[in-house]
Amino acid sequence: MMILILAFIFGTVVGSFLNVCIYRLPEGESIALPASHCRTCKRPVAFYDNIPLISFLILRGKCRYCRSPLSYQYPLVELLTGLLSLACMIKWGVGYTFAVSFLFCAALTVVTFIDVRHQIIPDIISLPGIICGVLISLFMPQLRFLDSLLGAVLGGGILLLIRLVYYALIRQEGMGLGDVKLLALMGAFLGWQSLLFIIMVASFSGALVGIGVMIIKKRNRRYAIPFGPFLSLGAASYLLCGREIINWYLQLHLWIQESIR
Repeated sequence: MMILILAFIFGTVVGSFLNVCIYRLPEGESIALPASHCRTCKRPVAFYDNIPLISFLILRGKCRYCRSPLSYQYPLVELLTGLLSLACMIKWGVGYTFAVSFLFCAALTVVTFIDVRHQIIPDIISLPGIICGVLISLFMPQLRFLDSLLGAVLGGGILLLIRLVYYALIRQEGMGLGDVKLLALMGAFLGWQSLLFIIMVASFSGALVGIGVMIIKKRNRRYAIPFGPFLSLGAASYLLCGREIINWYLQLHLWIQESIR
C-alpha cells in the first residue's frame, strides 16, 4: 500500500512538471527557466504554493498575490498523471517496465492537453519519442525490436494513407501530420499489434464526442476536432488493459457462436 501511495504522489509531482511543458512547449519557451510563475502578475510561485493538488485547494484556485483564477488544468493534469502512475504500478510493480510505461503515459498526457488547447502535436515529443520507443524495445522482454520498428512504420503509414485518400476525395485536410507521427510513436512503444485496437478506440470515441459537440454547438460535420486525445485514449487503454479486453472479446465471440449452434 505504501508503494502505491508513493507511486500516486510521484505521478502528481511529475504532473506538475507536465503542466509546465503543456503551457510552454507550444510557445517555444524553455521548460527550465524561468521558474514557475503566475501567468497574470508574473510573480514567482513559492515552493509551498507549488505542492501538487494540495496548493490549488488551499489557494482556492487563485493566485496568492493578484487573486486571478488559476486554470483547472493544473490539478486535472496532476490528478490524471498520479492515477496513471498508480495504474502502471499496480500492473507492473517497481521496475524497468513501470518506468517505460509511465514515461509513455506522461508523453500522451502532454500531447492530449496541447492538442486540445492548440490543435497541434509538437514534433519535440513525437519524433524523439519514435526513436526512443524503437531503442527501448531492445531492452523490453514484452516487445520485440522488429515489432516496434514495424509498429512505427505502419503506424505512421496507415494514417498518412488515410490523410492522402481523404484529401483526394474531399480536397480538404482531414488529419494533421502530427497525428501521423503520434501513431508512429505509439506503434514504436506498443508494437504493430496495438495499432488496430488504438485506431478502433480512437475512431469510436472520437465519433461519439464529435457528434455530441456538433449537436451542442450546432456545427456541421466538418467542424475540426483534435484527434490526438482519442489516439492517446486508445494507446493508454491498450497499454493498461488492451490484451485483457481483446481476450474478453474473443471469448465472448466464441460463446455467442457456440450459443447459436
